[in-house]
Amino acid sequence: VSADPIAKVEEKVTVESLDLKPLCDEVKEYFAGRSISEKTLERNRVMQKIIGGEIVIAYTYWEREELVTCKYRWYLTRKFSQERKTRAARRILYGVNDIEQASEIIIVEGEPDKLAMEEAGFLNCVSVPDGAPDSVSSKPVPPESKDKSFKYLWNCNDCLKKASRIVIATDGDVAGHCLAEELARRLRKERCWRVKWPKKSDEDKHFKDANEVLMYMGPHVLKEAVLNAEPYPIP
Repeated sequence: VSADPIAKVEEKVTVESLDLKPLCDEVKEYFAGRSISEKTLERNRVMQKIIGGEIVIAYTYWEREELVTCKYRWYLTRKFSQERKTRAARRILYGVNDIEQASEIIIVEGEPDKLAMEEAGFLNCVSVPDGAPDSVSSKPVPPESKDKSFKYLWNCNDCLKKASRIVIATDGDVAGHCLAEELARRLRKERCWRVKWPKKSDEDKHFKDANEVLMYMGPHVLKEAVLNAEPYPIP
């Protein structure tokens, strides 16, 4: 008689099992160059790890006090990877603990943008974990069981459904606009607002994202951009 198949159990991880370490001065200086303070890094439990002899930034993803996964960034080469031991783990928004009881939330496109929002005084902010799509789907939003690309939204739905106002502050490029549209389709456009990044001085171009605004214009301009978000257009 054949035995019942055994379900694969994903390994639970900890800071110790992943060999994560506090940030060294070199990485702190990198973040300081992006106008992100040590206080913000510590509160968000940003750490580091040695991979292949290189120091990489470790963005830790927490749900309550459980470490769910970890995303690595080679800050010199801008390469990303996800912790292999948690690759099949529950996908969640970065910083989801910060919106657990929030009636208004901000969604950005990358972990540094979530940190930048904190420098502007916004703790009620999360980042998507996987960047942006190349285009907007012409098909209806799939049911939860088939919506794999946006599984992180469904996994955090208990927090998201409490929000009466969702400010979408994704990047200002084409991919960022595609992500904003896909998020708004799932979160209901009538409760979404969209941030428009300010123009660069003496240029007809806009800043790309929250961290760029913070770096070049300061926290007050970033805060103003969020507060001036406009209702998401509904055809």
